[in-house]
Amino acid sequence: MTTTAETIQKEVGYRLAQIREAARITQADLARKITWSPAVLSRIESGERQLSSDELTKVAEAIGTPEALQLSTALGRDWAEIPRPPLDHADQDLLWDAELVCRELVKLRNQPDVRHAFERRLTEYLDDIKQSASLILKRDHEVAFIGSKGIGKSTAICKATGLEVPGQDGGASSPVLEAGGGGVTICDVHLRTGQSHGLMIEACNDEEIRAYVTDFAEHIMKGATEFDEDATGEDEARGISQEMERAIRNLAGLKVRREKGPHGKTIRRDEAKDLAAKAISMREFVVDVLARMELHRRDRRDIWYAPSAGKPPLAWLKDTFEQVNNGRHPEFTLPNRIEIFVPQPLIGTSDLTVNLVDTRGIDRTAARADLERHLDEPHTLALLCSSFNDAPSVAAHQLLERAKEAGLRRIELNAGLLILPRANEALAVKDESGARAETVEEGYSLKEEFASMSLEPLGLQKLTIGFFNAFGDDPARLRGLIMESLRKIREGFRTRISETITSARSLVENHEKEQVQEVLRSAAGMIATWISKNRNVPALSGHIHDSLMSQIHSSYAATVRATIRREGEWRNLSYGHHLGFGARRLAVLALQPLLQTFLVTADIMAADPQFTEASDLIQQSRRVLESAFEDLLRKAQLMGLTVFTDALKLDPSLWSNCESEWGQGPGYRDRVADRNQQWFNAESRRDLEQELWEVVTREWASALNRLSSLLETDVKA
Repeated sequence: MTTTAETIQKEVGYRLAQIREAARITQADLARKITWSPAVLSRIESGERQLSSDELTKVAEAIGTPEALQLSTALGRDWAEIPRPPLDHADQDLLWDAELVCRELVKLRNQPDVRHAFERRLTEYLDDIKQSASLILKRDHEVAFIGSKGIGKSTAICKATGLEVPGQDGGASSPVLEAGGGGVTICDVHLRTGQSHGLMIEACNDEEIRAYVTDFAEHIMKGATEFDEDATGEDEARGISQEMERAIRNLAGLKVRREKGPHGKTIRRDEAKDLAAKAISMREFVVDVLARMELHRRDRRDIWYAPSAGKPPLAWLKDTFEQVNNGRHPEFTLPNRIEIFVPQPLIGTSDLTVNLVDTRGIDRTAARADLERHLDEPHTLALLCSSFNDAPSVAAHQLLERAKEAGLRRIELNAGLLILPRANEALAVKDESGARAETVEEGYSLKEEFASMSLEPLGLQKLTIGFFNAFGDDPARLRGLIMESLRKIREGFRTRISETITSARSLVENHEKEQVQEVLRSAAGMIATWISKNRNVPALSGHIHDSLMSQIHSSYAATVRATIRREGEWRNLSYGHHLGFGARRLAVLALQPLLQTFLVTADIMAADPQFTEASDLIQQSRRVLESAFEDLLRKAQLMGLTVFTDALKLDPSLWSNCESEWGQGPGYRDRVADRNQQWFNAESRRDLEQELWEVVTREWASALNRLSSLLETDVKA
């Protein structure tokens, strides 16, 4: 928690400049008010010159705003239990309250005669406050746009952030992120604020590139085969996405040429097919393509704008992104992730750092690890994008339903439904009587009602719902939705730590009052009784692999094929992710009903006037059990992911057996599912499920013991 004097000096100067500019006072005007030269003030604000406390007071009084007058107070604080927040942190005072309470808790805990149960309560409060403080201290947030291909995510992002290139001769502007009908962006694109315009990539590794080239080779040599019962012409039915095929072709210089024949008919000549025809085997064709890609020369990972580029920064950024995204830049390889930097805030002015993520479009299923992780990140806002007429989309509904099944408790704060209307769709909405909406806003309001009703079965009717027509609405509409959603997330952090601080102070103030102790003993007795009646974990309902089997049956056959080739781990279908999800889901099914009975019991006790003086114990018990339950779910998920994936790695016969099913006629996907079902039904895998149940049982017992340890009572749980 120590900070160097030089760092503080620079931070003070930066904060003074912020406060002065917010007060709309020029550097020259402030220098005159305090009879200093502008050069001295400039050195102070740049961090080159240190201020004495008297000088700081003089400058702050000259500026005169509350923020300026509070700066000396903030600098005088000595942080011991919580990391020192930056001077411009909006929650300085709240965090200082947390620091003071933590000191009281530590002081009380260090007393030699403190009883064990009371010590546990003090420690739980300390851990809870510090964890809550860490959430508030972090001001970096991500906003992930999640939705189907071609829905307009990229266009909406660029419109809201001003990342557009003006059209020629007054024509329509175009987004910096390449857009157009879906199947365009090859990977997740992260937009960040940086020092200048630029682009960085996280490259695919050699193994990933070989796998993609193998997919490409199979597609070229065999095409959508008669064995692929899902061959409908869609990207995944072909085994390789349109955007990945395009990038590989460009990297390897394998074009599709269209030429006029002797009778005016267009003749299509595919250089990839010509190359494949010369290869003896698919393996040789893969090697030929990899050799043409010259990956050893493609070692660049970042590129930055320079005035010598001869075009405006955003036009350069647009062109460079399209080159990298399509595999046309000679120095870049296949990207696994692209980061774009611009030297201005993306979503207006704020003390938060907001990064935007344009996720890969959803095709067929939304149950992907890269998407679902966004729903479980406390600092991430997941905007589930839907077109107007089908909102909420099947993909959005699936993600929300699985989030509920996984026991994610912050979903109403950390997710929102973003509906992207086009043209006059809002004016075509009818109310219950059949009357059409008279205005766009009325259409939005009616659609919001319908969408909210459709989410009611999930218990998410209060989920934030917003609208944004990138070709008609003010960009401030989407920016406002994002900032309001982030405000609610941060208000949730503040509410949590404020409630904990209040309860902790009540504990400190009342711990020696005998009257309070009597009430505590009574409340603790009721909680202990609940614990004794709910120790047994019900049998797990279902199997860990249920989610995986469901995804195998619902995926394209070619997607399953590509996953099998990668031994179960692909971004479109991950065995590990679905096994982890399946284990977590089983734990939720078994234990969430027990947790719910405790929450109901706690609510009843909290509403009973006789337990008023035990409110801090009741609320702390609730928080502790909820926290322990979340820890249990994470452990169950981790076990499902690691134990079963380790077993899969140790049995390569599964992959070879599944591989052999390709080319055996219609029903490939079902045959692979049967092979997988047999593998999971083996006795050794049943033992792993029993091991999961034992882990869940032990973790539940540990959670209840953690709860029991808080009870300052003679009643035994």
